[in-house]
Amino acid sequence: MRRSIGIVPQDSTADEDLTGVENVLLCADFYGIPRAVSTRRAQELLELVELAKYSKKKVSTYSGGMKRRLELASGLINHPKLLFLDEPTLGLDVQTRAAVWDYIRWLKDEFHMTLFMTTHYLDEADSLCDRIALIDHGKILTIGSPSQLKESLGGDIIEVQVQDGAVDLTQTIRGIRNVVDVRRTNSDYRIKTLLGEETAPAVMEAVRLGGAKVTKISIAKPSLDQVYLEYTGRSIREEHAESGSQLPKRRMMGMRSRRR
Repeated sequence: MRRSIGIVPQDSTADEDLTGVENVLLCADFYGIPRAVSTRRAQELLELVELAKYSKKKVSTYSGGMKRRLELASGLINHPKLLFLDEPTLGLDVQTRAAVWDYIRWLKDEFHMTLFMTTHYLDEADSLCDRIALIDHGKILTIGSPSQLKESLGGDIIEVQVQDGAVDLTQTIRGIRNVVDVRRTNSDYRIKTLLGEETAPAVMEAVRLGGAKVTKISIAKPSLDQVYLEYTGRSIREEHAESGSQLPKRRMMGMRSRRR
């Protein structure tokens, strides 16, 4: 089972005192791959992720993007049937992120490999994934293809911000033709409608007649971001954000201090 699985973790696991190729070969040793085989594979993989000319340099000299590509090469050393990718593009610049996307698409097309990826970038999931599960507070809320999830919204989304948030216009807006659903958060209204362009003027008129003033309005076609908000709401996950940003930092600091 383990020989069939590869992993590209969120945090860098490479030993910075070793070179790039030494790190890949070390992973091969963990899988029990003979050096005669792993040496050839390591070179091929480092060429794939465009690190061949840096293969004999210490990882401590690598940029963040280079380290992510090295993790990808290490995760592929055993030619896995199933590859786990834990936020593979987290913290990367736009150019490197696009390159990693290309590698992932290539793996799917070339090797027909099953990829299991976690990501906070929904555009990334939309572009790369055949099937998506939206998870909130550790629970799967819905599963489907990108097109199925976007079609589940049932139409366009109009977002309206009014100047006077004290007046609740929910029922007024809900009575407009083609409006499917209305959700209010303070002075913001999120309106699901079958025809966004035709409904928007009617919404603005209803707000005006209701004694309020529109300060901002936008129409959005269904996207995975909209789908996620539909299922989870808009509240900020403050506790999760703090734990997610601090724990890896403390762990990395501890690793560095032990190595010294």
